Amino acid sequence: MDIQDVKDIWDRVKDELEVNLPEHIFRTWVTPLEAVDYENNTLVLLSPHQMAVDILKKNSSDKIKDAVRSVLGESATFSLTYDSDFADKYIKVRKKELSKQIAGQTEEERKTETAKMSLAQMQSSANLNLNLKFENFVVGENSKFAYNAAFSVANNPSKKFNPLFIYGSSGLGKTHLMQAIGHYIIFNKPDLKVRYVRMEEYFNEWMKCFQLNDLPNGKKKQFRNNSLMRKFHQKFQNVDVLLMDDIQFIESKMKTMEDFFSTFEALYTNNKQIVIASDRLPKDIPTLDNRLRTRFEMGLVVDIVPPDFETRFEIVKAYAQELEVEADDDVFEYVAENFVNNVRELKGAFNKISAYAEFSGTGLTLDLAKRVLNCEAKKKEITVSTIAQKVADYFDLTVKDLKSTARQQKIAHARHVAVYLAREVLQMSYEAIGEFFSKKHTTIMYSCDLVADKLKTDEDLKISVEEIKASLRN
Repeated sequence: MDIQDVKDIWDRVKDELEVNLPEHIFRTWVTPLEAVDYENNTLVLLSPHQMAVDILKKNSSDKIKDAVRSVLGESATFSLTYDSDFADKYIKVRKKELSKQIAGQTEEERKTETAKMSLAQMQSSANLNLNLKFENFVVGENSKFAYNAAFSVANNPSKKFNPLFIYGSSGLGKTHLMQAIGHYIIFNKPDLKVRYVRMEEYFNEWMKCFQLNDLPNGKKKQFRNNSLMRKFHQKFQNVDVLLMDDIQFIESKMKTMEDFFSTFEALYTNNKQIVIASDRLPKDIPTLDNRLRTRFEMGLVVDIVPPDFETRFEIVKAYAQELEVEADDDVFEYVAENFVNNVRELKGAFNKISAYAEFSGTGLTLDLAKRVLNCEAKKKEITVSTIAQKVADYFDLTVKDLKSTARQQKIAHARHVAVYLAREVLQMSYEAIGEFFSKKHTTIMYSCDLVADKLKTDEDLKISVEEIKASLRN
Protein backbone atom coordinates (compact mmCIF):
# COMPACT_ATOMS: atom_id res chain seq x y z
CA MET A 1 0.00 0.00 0.00
CA ASP A 2 1.23 3.50 -0.83
CA ILE A 3 2.62 5.32 2.22
CA GLN A 4 0.24 8.24 1.70
CA ASP A 5 -2.70 5.85 1.79
CA VAL A 6 -1.33 4.44 5.05
CA LYS A 7 -1.12 7.95 6.52
CA ASP A 8 -4.68 8.71 5.40
CA ILE A 9 -5.89 5.54 7.12
CA TRP A 10 -4.06 6.52 10.30
CA ASP A 11 -5.66 9.97 10.21
CA ARG A 12 -9.09 8.34 10.11
CA VAL A 13 -8.16 5.99 12.97
CA LYS A 14 -6.93 8.97 15.00
CA ASP A 15 -10.27 10.70 14.45
CA GLU A 16 -11.93 7.69 16.08
CA LEU A 17 -9.44 7.63 18.95
CA GLU A 18 -9.78 11.33 19.67
CA VAL A 19 -13.44 10.73 20.48
CA ASN A 20 -12.93 7.53 22.51
CA LEU A 21 -9.74 8.21 24.50
CA PRO A 22 -9.17 10.71 27.34
CA GLU A 23 -7.89 13.99 25.95
CA HIS A 24 -4.56 13.86 27.81
CA ILE A 25 -3.87 10.28 26.66
CA PHE A 26 -4.63 11.13 23.05
CA ARG A 27 -2.57 14.33 23.06
CA THR A 28 0.42 12.94 24.93
CA TRP A 29 0.76 9.41 23.57
CA VAL A 30 -1.30 8.95 20.37
CA THR A 31 -0.59 12.21 18.51
CA PRO A 32 3.18 11.54 18.18
CA LEU A 33 2.62 8.05 16.66
CA GLU A 34 3.33 7.51 12.98
CA ALA A 35 1.87 4.86 10.67
CA VAL A 36 4.55 3.40 8.38
CA ASP A 37 2.93 0.37 6.76
CA TYR A 38 -0.18 -1.78 6.37
CA GLU A 39 0.44 -5.43 5.59
CA ASN A 40 -1.19 -8.73 6.51
CA ASN A 41 -4.17 -6.78 7.88
CA THR A 42 -1.86 -5.05 10.39
CA LEU A 43 -1.43 -1.29 10.69
CA VAL A 44 2.21 -0.79 11.69
CA LEU A 45 2.71 2.11 14.12
CA LEU A 46 5.94 3.59 15.47
CA SER A 47 6.35 5.60 18.66
CA PRO A 48 9.12 8.06 19.62
CA HIS A 49 8.44 7.27 23.30
CA GLN A 50 9.16 3.88 24.83
CA MET A 51 6.74 4.62 27.64
CA ALA A 52 3.95 5.32 25.14
CA VAL A 53 4.22 1.74 23.92
CA ASP A 54 3.90 0.37 27.46
CA ILE A 55 1.04 2.70 28.45
CA LEU A 56 -1.03 2.29 25.28
CA LYS A 57 -0.63 -1.49 25.14
CA LYS A 58 -1.59 -1.80 28.79
CA ASN A 59 -4.48 0.65 28.97
CA SER A 60 -5.76 1.44 25.46
CA SER A 61 -5.01 -1.58 23.28
CA ASP A 62 -8.68 -2.60 22.86
CA LYS A 63 -9.79 0.92 21.94
CA ILE A 64 -7.01 1.27 19.36
CA LYS A 65 -7.93 -2.11 17.91
CA ASP A 66 -11.61 -1.12 17.74
CA ALA A 67 -10.70 2.14 15.97
CA VAL A 68 -8.51 0.29 13.45
CA ARG A 69 -11.29 -2.23 12.77
CA SER A 70 -13.91 0.49 12.35
CA VAL A 71 -11.77 1.90 9.53
CA LEU A 72 -10.24 -1.26 8.02
CA GLY A 73 -12.68 -4.04 8.87
CA GLU A 74 -13.05 -6.74 11.53
CA SER A 75 -9.97 -8.72 10.47
CA ALA A 76 -7.61 -5.75 10.92
CA THR A 77 -5.32 -5.17 13.87
CA PHE A 78 -2.26 -3.07 14.73
CA SER A 79 1.31 -3.33 15.96
CA LEU A 80 3.06 -0.68 18.05
CA THR A 81 6.81 -0.46 18.66
CA TYR A 82 9.36 2.08 19.83
CA ASP A 83 11.87 3.14 17.17
CA SER A 84 15.01 5.05 18.17
CA ASP A 85 15.57 6.51 14.69
CA PHE A 86 12.01 7.81 14.62
CA ALA A 87 12.56 9.20 18.16
CA ASP A 88 15.60 11.16 16.97
CA LYS A 89 13.65 12.47 13.98
CA TYR A 90 10.69 13.40 16.18
CA ILE A 91 12.89 15.34 18.61
CA LYS A 92 14.51 17.30 15.77
CA VAL A 93 11.10 18.21 14.34
CA ARG A 94 9.85 19.27 17.77
CA LYS A 95 12.93 21.44 18.26
CA LYS A 96 12.24 23.25 14.98
CA GLU A 97 8.59 23.74 15.88
CA LEU A 98 9.44 25.07 19.31
CA SER A 99 12.15 27.34 17.91
CA LYS A 100 9.50 29.00 15.75
CA GLN A 101 7.13 29.27 18.70
CA ILE A 102 9.61 30.94 21.05
CA ALA A 103 10.58 33.67 18.61
CA GLY A 104 9.47 36.95 20.14
CA GLN A 105 8.71 35.43 23.54
CA THR A 106 9.97 36.77 26.84
CA GLU A 107 12.99 35.24 28.56
CA GLU A 108 10.72 33.47 31.06
CA GLU A 109 8.53 32.07 28.28
CA ARG A 110 11.59 30.90 26.37
CA LYS A 111 12.88 29.18 29.50
CA THR A 112 9.56 27.38 29.92
CA GLU A 113 9.45 26.23 26.28
CA THR A 114 13.07 25.07 26.43
CA ALA A 115 12.30 23.07 29.54
CA LYS A 116 9.28 21.51 27.82
CA MET A 117 11.47 20.54 24.88
CA SER A 118 14.05 19.02 27.23
CA LEU A 119 11.28 17.15 29.03
CA ALA A 120 10.00 15.72 25.75
CA GLN A 121 13.51 14.63 24.85
CA MET A 122 14.02 12.99 28.25
CA GLN A 123 10.65 11.29 28.01
CA SER A 124 11.65 9.54 24.80
CA SER A 125 15.09 8.50 25.99
CA ALA A 126 14.68 7.92 29.71
CA ASN A 127 11.10 6.78 30.33
CA LEU A 128 10.13 9.53 32.76
CA ASN A 129 6.46 9.28 33.65
CA LEU A 130 4.82 12.70 33.31
CA ASN A 131 2.54 11.97 36.26
CA LEU A 132 5.31 11.37 38.80
CA LYS A 133 6.26 14.79 40.13
CA PHE A 134 6.82 16.40 43.52
CA GLU A 135 3.53 18.31 43.22
CA ASN A 136 1.39 15.17 43.37
CA PHE A 137 3.45 13.17 45.87
CA VAL A 138 1.46 12.92 49.11
CA VAL A 139 3.90 13.44 51.98
CA GLY A 140 3.27 11.66 55.29
CA GLU A 141 5.30 10.74 58.33
CA ASN A 142 6.29 7.57 56.50
CA SER A 143 7.96 9.47 53.64
CA LYS A 144 8.77 12.97 54.93
CA PHE A 145 12.51 12.39 55.34
CA ALA A 146 12.86 10.70 51.95
CA TYR A 147 10.81 13.48 50.27
CA ASN A 148 12.94 16.23 51.81
CA ALA A 149 16.14 14.45 50.79
CA ALA A 150 14.88 13.97 47.23
CA PHE A 151 13.81 17.61 46.95
CA SER A 152 17.19 18.76 48.29
CA VAL A 153 18.98 16.68 45.66
CA ALA A 154 16.72 18.06 42.93
CA ASN A 155 17.55 21.61 44.02
CA ASN A 156 21.29 21.01 44.39
CA PRO A 157 22.35 17.95 42.39
CA SER A 158 25.82 16.61 43.27
CA LYS A 159 26.28 19.24 46.00
CA LYS A 160 25.36 16.92 48.87
CA PHE A 161 23.69 13.58 49.47
CA ASN A 162 25.59 11.85 46.68
CA PRO A 163 24.63 9.13 46.16
CA LEU A 164 21.09 9.27 47.51
CA PHE A 165 19.91 5.73 48.27
CA ILE A 166 16.14 5.27 48.77
CA TYR A 167 14.88 1.92 50.00
CA GLY A 168 11.53 0.45 50.99
CA SER A 169 8.98 -2.19 49.99
CA SER A 170 7.32 -2.21 46.60
CA GLY A 171 4.64 0.39 45.88
CA LEU A 172 5.55 2.98 48.52
CA GLY A 173 6.76 5.80 46.26
CA LYS A 174 10.47 5.25 45.60
CA THR A 175 10.06 5.46 41.83
CA HIS A 176 7.76 8.47 42.20
CA LEU A 177 10.43 10.38 44.15
CA MET A 178 13.20 9.39 41.72
CA GLN A 179 11.26 10.52 38.70
CA ALA A 180 10.15 13.68 40.50
CA ILE A 181 13.84 14.52 40.90
CA GLY A 182 14.28 14.03 37.16
CA HIS A 183 11.33 16.23 36.20
CA TYR A 184 12.34 18.99 38.61
CA ILE A 185 15.91 19.13 37.31
CA ILE A 186 14.86 19.04 33.65
CA PHE A 187 12.44 21.91 34.14
CA ASN A 188 14.57 24.07 36.45
CA LYS A 189 18.06 23.16 35.26
CA PRO A 190 17.58 22.37 31.55
CA ASP A 191 21.32 22.36 30.86
CA LEU A 192 21.72 19.19 32.93
CA LYS A 193 21.24 15.81 31.29
CA VAL A 194 19.15 13.34 33.30
CA ARG A 195 18.65 9.64 32.70
CA TYR A 196 16.26 7.28 34.53
CA VAL A 197 16.72 3.54 34.12
CA ARG A 198 15.79 0.33 35.93
CA MET A 199 18.64 -2.05 36.66
CA GLU A 200 16.91 -4.79 34.67
CA GLU A 201 16.94 -2.51 31.60
CA TYR A 202 20.59 -1.63 32.25
CA PHE A 203 21.43 -5.33 32.42
CA ASN A 204 19.50 -6.16 29.23
CA GLU A 205 21.21 -3.35 27.29
CA TRP A 206 24.59 -4.47 28.62
CA MET A 207 23.91 -8.03 27.42
CA LYS A 208 23.18 -6.74 23.91
CA CYS A 209 26.81 -5.61 23.72
CA PHE A 210 27.81 -9.26 23.47
CA GLN A 211 27.16 -11.50 20.51
CA LEU A 212 27.58 -15.16 19.64
CA ASN A 213 30.06 -15.95 16.87
CA ASP A 214 30.61 -19.30 15.15
CA LEU A 215 33.88 -21.13 15.86
CA PRO A 216 35.65 -23.54 13.41
CA ASN A 217 34.60 -26.55 15.51
CA GLY A 218 30.95 -25.69 15.02
CA LYS A 219 30.48 -24.31 18.53
CA LYS A 220 29.64 -20.73 19.42
CA LYS A 221 31.51 -18.30 21.64
CA GLN A 222 30.35 -15.03 23.12
CA PHE A 223 32.34 -12.00 22.00
CA ARG A 224 32.16 -8.44 23.26
CA ASN A 225 31.23 -5.87 20.62
CA ASN A 226 33.45 -2.95 21.62
CA SER A 227 31.58 -0.46 19.44
CA LEU A 228 28.24 -1.29 21.11
CA MET A 229 29.89 -1.23 24.54
CA ARG A 230 31.27 2.25 23.93
CA LYS A 231 27.81 3.51 22.98
CA PHE A 232 26.37 1.80 26.05
CA HIS A 233 28.85 3.50 28.38
CA GLN A 234 28.35 6.86 26.69
CA LYS A 235 24.61 6.55 27.26
CA PHE A 236 24.91 6.05 31.01
CA GLN A 237 28.17 7.82 31.82
CA ASN A 238 27.70 11.03 29.81
CA VAL A 239 24.93 12.33 32.04
CA ASP A 240 24.72 14.80 34.92
CA VAL A 241 22.14 12.87 36.93
CA LEU A 242 21.65 9.09 36.87
CA LEU A 243 18.47 7.72 38.44
CA MET A 244 18.94 3.95 38.90
CA ASP A 245 15.82 2.08 40.02
CA ASP A 246 15.51 -1.48 41.38
CA ILE A 247 19.24 -1.86 42.00
CA GLN A 248 18.55 -5.15 43.83
CA PHE A 249 18.18 -6.78 40.40
CA ILE A 250 21.97 -6.70 40.18
CA GLU A 251 22.43 -9.41 42.80
CA SER A 252 24.40 -12.46 41.61
CA LYS A 253 25.22 -10.72 38.29
CA MET A 254 28.91 -10.33 38.97
CA LYS A 255 29.98 -9.07 35.52
CA THR A 256 27.19 -6.48 35.52
CA MET A 257 28.32 -5.38 38.98
CA GLU A 258 31.80 -4.79 37.62
CA ASP A 259 30.42 -2.74 34.77
CA PHE A 260 28.10 -0.70 36.98
CA PHE A 261 30.99 -0.07 39.35
CA SER A 262 32.86 1.58 36.48
CA THR A 263 29.76 3.64 35.63
CA PHE A 264 29.37 4.69 39.26
CA GLU A 265 33.03 5.67 39.52
CA ALA A 266 32.96 7.63 36.25
CA LEU A 267 29.95 9.63 37.40
CA TYR A 268 31.01 10.16 40.99
CA THR A 269 34.58 11.15 40.05
CA ASN A 270 33.17 13.78 37.68
CA ASN A 271 30.87 15.15 40.40
CA LYS A 272 27.65 13.86 38.84
CA GLN A 273 24.57 13.08 40.93
CA ILE A 274 23.55 9.46 41.47
CA VAL A 275 20.19 8.41 42.92
CA ILE A 276 19.51 4.75 43.62
CA ALA A 277 16.34 2.94 44.69
CA SER A 278 16.02 -0.56 46.11
CA ASP A 279 13.56 -2.71 48.02
CA ARG A 280 16.23 -3.33 50.67
CA LEU A 281 19.33 -1.85 52.28
CA PRO A 282 22.67 -2.25 50.48
CA LYS A 283 23.89 -4.68 53.15
CA ASP A 284 20.80 -6.86 52.56
CA ILE A 285 21.37 -7.33 48.81
CA PRO A 286 22.91 -10.82 48.53
CA THR A 287 26.29 -11.10 46.75
CA LEU A 288 26.52 -7.30 46.29
CA ASP A 289 30.14 -6.35 45.64
CA ASN A 290 31.61 -4.77 48.78
CA ARG A 291 32.97 -1.85 46.71
CA LEU A 292 29.44 -1.04 45.55
CA ARG A 293 27.94 -1.55 49.01
CA THR A 294 30.32 0.90 50.66
CA ARG A 295 29.77 3.46 47.90
CA PHE A 296 25.98 3.16 48.16
CA GLU A 297 26.25 3.76 51.91
CA MET A 298 28.67 6.69 51.79
CA GLY A 299 26.01 9.21 50.76
CA LEU A 300 22.56 9.43 52.36
CA VAL A 301 20.42 6.32 52.89
CA VAL A 302 16.70 7.00 53.47
CA ASP A 303 13.73 4.69 53.76
CA ILE A 304 10.01 4.82 53.00
CA VAL A 305 7.68 2.68 55.10
CA PRO A 306 3.96 1.91 54.62
CA PRO A 307 1.80 5.02 55.15
CA ASP A 308 -0.35 5.55 58.24
CA PHE A 309 -4.14 5.95 58.04
CA GLU A 310 -4.09 9.74 57.65
CA THR A 311 -1.60 9.55 54.80
CA ARG A 312 -3.49 6.72 53.10
CA PHE A 313 -6.67 8.80 53.30
CA GLU A 314 -4.95 11.79 51.67
CA ILE A 315 -3.43 9.56 48.98
CA VAL A 316 -6.82 8.13 47.97
CA LYS A 317 -8.46 11.55 48.08
CA ALA A 318 -5.71 13.09 45.91
CA TYR A 319 -5.96 10.18 43.48
CA ALA A 320 -9.72 10.70 43.14
CA GLN A 321 -9.11 14.37 42.34
CA GLU A 322 -6.52 13.37 39.77
CA LEU A 323 -9.06 11.04 38.13
CA GLU A 324 -11.77 13.71 38.45
CA VAL A 325 -13.98 11.25 40.33
CA GLU A 326 -16.31 12.56 43.03
CA ALA A 327 -16.79 10.63 46.26
CA ASP A 328 -17.48 11.36 49.91
CA ASP A 329 -14.81 11.16 52.58
CA ASP A 330 -16.31 7.97 54.03
CA VAL A 331 -15.37 6.17 50.80
CA PHE A 332 -11.77 7.33 51.11
CA GLU A 333 -11.77 6.30 54.78
CA TYR A 334 -13.07 2.82 53.93
CA VAL A 335 -10.34 2.25 51.35
CA ALA A 336 -7.66 3.68 53.65
CA GLU A 337 -8.76 1.46 56.54
CA ASN A 338 -8.70 -1.76 54.53
CA PHE A 339 -5.69 -1.40 52.22
CA VAL A 340 -2.66 -0.72 54.36
CA ASN A 341 0.38 -2.12 52.56
CA ASN A 342 1.25 0.30 49.79
CA VAL A 343 0.09 3.03 47.43
CA ARG A 344 -0.50 0.73 44.45
CA GLU A 345 -2.91 -1.32 46.55
CA LEU A 346 -4.84 1.81 47.54
CA LYS A 347 -5.10 3.05 43.97
CA GLY A 348 -6.06 -0.39 42.69
CA ALA A 349 -8.93 -0.61 45.17
CA PHE A 350 -10.19 2.87 44.28
CA ASN A 351 -9.90 2.09 40.55
CA LYS A 352 -12.08 -0.96 41.06
CA ILE A 353 -14.92 0.84 42.83
CA SER A 354 -14.78 3.86 40.49
CA ALA A 355 -15.01 1.50 37.50
CA TYR A 356 -18.05 -0.23 39.01
CA ALA A 357 -19.65 3.16 39.62
CA GLU A 358 -19.02 4.24 36.03
CA PHE A 359 -20.23 1.00 34.43
CA SER A 360 -23.34 0.75 36.60
CA GLY A 361 -24.19 4.44 36.25
CA THR A 362 -24.46 4.92 40.02
CA GLY A 363 -22.75 7.28 42.42
CA LEU A 364 -19.56 6.25 44.15
CA THR A 365 -20.96 5.66 47.64
CA LEU A 366 -19.79 3.86 50.75
CA ASP A 367 -22.38 1.12 50.15
CA LEU A 368 -20.99 0.54 46.67
CA ALA A 369 -17.41 0.44 47.99
CA LYS A 370 -18.37 -2.13 50.63
CA ARG A 371 -20.25 -4.26 48.12
CA VAL A 372 -17.46 -4.20 45.51
CA LEU A 373 -14.44 -4.61 47.77
CA ASN A 374 -16.17 -6.89 50.30
CA CYS A 375 -13.37 -6.30 52.81
CA GLU A 376 -15.30 -7.45 55.86
CA ALA A 377 -15.99 -10.89 54.38
CA LYS A 378 -12.41 -11.27 53.22
CA LYS A 379 -11.10 -10.43 56.67
CA LYS A 380 -13.31 -13.16 58.16
CA GLU A 381 -12.21 -15.70 55.59
CA ILE A 382 -8.40 -15.72 55.79
CA THR A 383 -5.85 -14.23 58.17
CA VAL A 384 -2.12 -14.70 58.56
CA SER A 385 -2.90 -16.97 61.52
CA THR A 386 -5.08 -19.10 59.26
CA ILE A 387 -2.30 -19.38 56.69
CA ALA A 388 0.28 -20.25 59.35
CA GLN A 389 -1.98 -22.97 60.75
CA LYS A 390 -2.72 -24.47 57.32
CA VAL A 391 0.99 -24.52 56.42
CA ALA A 392 1.92 -26.03 59.78
CA ASP A 393 -0.73 -28.76 59.36
CA TYR A 394 0.43 -29.48 55.81
CA PHE A 395 4.05 -30.01 56.87
CA ASP A 396 3.12 -31.79 60.12
CA LEU A 397 4.44 -28.96 62.28
CA THR A 398 3.01 -26.40 64.70
CA VAL A 399 2.59 -22.66 64.31
CA LYS A 400 5.01 -22.35 67.22
CA ASP A 401 7.61 -24.15 65.07
CA LEU A 402 7.11 -21.64 62.24
CA LYS A 403 7.45 -18.66 64.60
CA SER A 404 10.50 -20.09 66.35
CA THR A 405 14.16 -19.42 65.54
CA ALA A 406 14.70 -23.09 64.57
CA ARG A 407 16.71 -23.54 61.37
CA GLN A 408 16.07 -27.21 60.61
CA GLN A 409 15.44 -27.62 56.90
CA LYS A 410 11.85 -28.82 57.29
CA ILE A 411 10.87 -25.92 59.55
CA ALA A 412 12.75 -23.31 57.53
CA HIS A 413 11.13 -24.55 54.30
CA ALA A 414 7.64 -24.46 55.80
CA ARG A 415 8.28 -20.99 57.24
CA HIS A 416 9.35 -19.72 53.79
CA VAL A 417 6.12 -21.09 52.28
CA ALA A 418 3.95 -19.53 55.01
CA VAL A 419 5.62 -16.16 54.55
CA TYR A 420 5.22 -16.35 50.76
CA LEU A 421 1.51 -17.21 51.04
CA ALA A 422 0.88 -14.40 53.53
CA ARG A 423 2.32 -12.00 50.99
CA GLU A 424 0.68 -13.66 47.98
CA VAL A 425 -2.80 -14.26 49.38
CA LEU A 426 -3.24 -11.38 51.83
CA GLN A 427 -0.96 -8.80 50.17
CA MET A 428 0.43 -8.03 53.62
CA SER A 429 3.42 -5.74 54.00
CA TYR A 430 6.82 -7.30 54.74
CA GLU A 431 6.80 -5.47 58.06
CA ALA A 432 3.40 -6.89 59.09
CA ILE A 433 4.40 -10.44 58.14
CA GLY A 434 7.68 -10.00 59.99
CA GLU A 435 5.81 -8.87 63.09
CA PHE A 436 3.71 -12.04 63.07
CA PHE A 437 6.67 -14.38 62.57
CA SER A 438 9.02 -12.30 64.79
CA LYS A 439 11.43 -11.76 61.90
CA LYS A 440 13.05 -8.71 60.29
CA HIS A 441 11.31 -7.42 57.16
CA THR A 442 14.48 -8.12 55.14
CA THR A 443 14.28 -11.78 56.20
CA ILE A 444 10.65 -11.84 55.08
CA MET A 445 11.61 -10.33 51.71
CA TYR A 446 14.28 -13.00 51.30
CA SER A 447 11.75 -15.77 52.00
CA CYS A 448 9.27 -14.37 49.47
CA ASP A 449 11.94 -14.02 46.77
CA LEU A 450 13.29 -17.51 47.50
CA VAL A 451 9.92 -19.23 47.12
CA ALA A 452 9.00 -17.14 44.06
CA ASP A 453 12.24 -18.20 42.34
CA LYS A 454 11.87 -21.86 43.29
CA LEU A 455 8.30 -21.97 42.01
CA LYS A 456 9.64 -21.41 38.50
CA THR A 457 11.39 -24.80 38.45
CA ASP A 458 10.36 -26.86 41.50
CA GLU A 459 7.26 -28.89 40.61
CA ASP A 460 6.93 -30.39 44.09
CA LEU A 461 6.87 -26.93 45.63
CA LYS A 462 4.26 -25.81 43.10
CA ILE A 463 2.04 -28.72 44.11
CA SER A 464 2.50 -27.95 47.82
CA VAL A 465 1.63 -24.29 47.40
CA GLU A 466 -1.46 -25.07 45.29
CA GLU A 467 -2.67 -27.68 47.75
CA ILE A 468 -2.31 -25.26 50.66
CA LYS A 469 -4.13 -22.56 48.65
CA ALA A 470 -6.93 -25.04 47.96
CA SER A 471 -7.23 -25.80 51.69
CA LEU A 472 -7.48 -22.07 52.36
CA ARG A 473 -10.26 -21.69 49.81
CA ASN A 474 -12.15 -24.54 51.44
